[in-house]
Amino acid sequence: MAFLLAPAAWCAAQKSELSQPIKLPPQTPIFSAAELAAKVPAPRPEDVKSMDAILGAIYDVISGPAGDRNWKRFRSLFLPQARLTQVGKGPDGATFVISWNVEEFVRDATEVFSKQPFHENAIRNQTESYGNMTQVFSSYESRRAPGEKPFERGINSIQLLNDGSRWWVISIAWDSERADNPLPAKFAKK
Repeated sequence: MAFLLAPAAWCAAQKSELSQPIKLPPQTPIFSAAELAAKVPAPRPEDVKSMDAILGAIYDVISGPAGDRNWKRFRSLFLPQARLTQVGKGPDGATFVISWNVEEFVRDATEVFSKQPFHENAIRNQTESYGNMTQVFSSYESRRAPGEKPFERGINSIQLLNDGSRWWVISIAWDSERADNPLPAKFAKK
């Protein structure tokens, strides 16, 4: 009996060592799902009920004719601390990075969309999940009007979180197709 208890005690000791939480500084913000939800507009339940729903909502909310977008709906999809980041190459070949928080993106996109129609849709989504997080590589096509030839294609790297009651966008980073950066074949077709 003592022989059987020794491995059990060792396993219990190992488990307690592994489950010891890391001590964070007291100023580190830790939020419950309810606290996060209180920081953004209430979402449409159908927008955040599944991974596919939130992916569809991301594309739908930014697409439309020249004019305003439903920015309240847009804000409701994102964590309050979310980032949107565009990477690419300028005319001189140098890599550029533009990074916005949600409010900065709304400000700049409002100006662009007020003058230009913009319609974007997913071509193919490739997902990987672990625990409550999901990474989606979502190839896209951008058009000035539905049915027109795309003026741009690329890949959105979308990080999602499921808090147990809804889906959230943590961040979106994207890069566009160009001569030195063709869309991989596996992302070019549905």
